[in-house]
Amino acid sequence: MKYLNKYLKKGMRILEVGAGTGRYSLSLAEKGFRVDAIELIQHNIDILKSKTGENCNIDIRQGNAIDLSCYNDETFDITLVLGPLYHLFTDKDKKQAISEAIRVTKKGGVIFVAYCMNEATIISWGFQKGNILEGIQSGIVDKDTYKCLSNPSLLFEMYRKEEIDQLMAGYAVERLHFVATDLATNYMRGEIDAMDEEMFEAYLKYHFSICERPDLVGITHHSLDIFRKN
Repeated sequence: MKYLNKYLKKGMRILEVGAGTGRYSLSLAEKGFRVDAIELIQHNIDILKSKTGENCNIDIRQGNAIDLSCYNDETFDITLVLGPLYHLFTDKDKKQAISEAIRVTKKGGVIFVAYCMNEATIISWGFQKGNILEGIQSGIVDKDTYKCLSNPSLLFEMYRKEEIDQLMAGYAVERLHFVATDLATNYMRGEIDAMDEEMFEAYLKYHFSICERPDLVGITHHSLDIFRKN
């Protein structure tokens, strides 16, 4: 929301692709924005509809991130893709989802795409939870590069920053930010939960001061690529 607020202006129309149960769509609609939400899973749609108040201007549809044909070209000022790239496993599908998000966004509009990152999984799931040797033996993790392999049965696709850069190569866009959205946070959940308000505010200030540092972004569990359509 901190980064969204940098670009929100009154009267904007917003699309959330893969809206889930509507945490962002609802928050934005309650701020007075016209929001379109498209979500694949009917159960999530039902929950989103149950939360939608009379004053929330949300159009909710069932659909897929790789086919936004229900929306015209250059319709939205801001497009959010905050989950679908977690669950797409071929370059074709990934590029199609990004291409569709760009297509439906106005020239000069801003697109937000979220990713799950490889190293955080290797460190937390692999080493901290003791799964790394089994992961290598079962073929989930490459034994030499420690890259989590792409496999739909694993539910989540893991990325490294250079893979995201390669995925974005060739699009007529300008990157505005590449953000480590949680950075150190998931590695020290207990310590953060124990902080008082003053300490937590200091932690947030620290986090936001370093979350775009190129030397640190790869260690985050989740990242956010923010770019403008040329």
